[in-house]
Amino acid sequence: MEITSAEFVISNTDVKKCPAGIFPEYAFIGRSNVGKSSLINMLTNRKGLAMTSATPGKTMLINHFFINKNWYLVDLPGYGYARRGQKGKDQIRTIIEDYILEREQMTNLFVLIDSRLEPQKIDLEFMEWLGENGIPFSIIFTKADKLKGGRLKMNINAYLRELSKQWEELPPHFISSSEDRLGRTDILNYIENINKNLNTK
Repeated sequence: MEITSAEFVISNTDVKKCPAGIFPEYAFIGRSNVGKSSLINMLTNRKGLAMTSATPGKTMLINHFFINKNWYLVDLPGYGYARRGQKGKDQIRTIIEDYILEREQMTNLFVLIDSRLEPQKIDLEFMEWLGENGIPFSIIFTKADKLKGGRLKMNINAYLRELSKQWEELPPHFISSSEDRLGRTDILNYIENINKNLNTK
């Protein structure tokens, strides 16, 4: 898939105010500072489309971007930022859960995982919650360029083994690096294939 157009449409905190219509939506979510904005900018080939920040936890809105005039890329708030107060965490959780559970147009949720880290409880619990609610999702392991040698493969295999304890069938997964554009073609082709299948139904 080639990205020929990518335009910001709306930011809000209320799923009921998301764009009307039947275009499929592919949402991106992950813990704060997982590299979500950089990944979105890399996928769309638009350097400043999603705002990157040195401060984790800045995205507190549902951000819609209209891609190729036939699908939406949705940037969801990051979860698990420890320095945010309980009230702020509850607000973010409500925004995320309302979108994921109520947004009929959401076709696939990409869960971003920092490939440098061992499996994090918050990520595993979040994916378990997705499974319990029947939400279609895929995993993107980010920041692959930060690991050298066979460390990347070791970390990802360890993560998949941990997931296998809970899942009979593992969700699709991708390996990405915003620095060297690793994973871009695979992720976009995956979205394109889903869109084609939707159009044939």
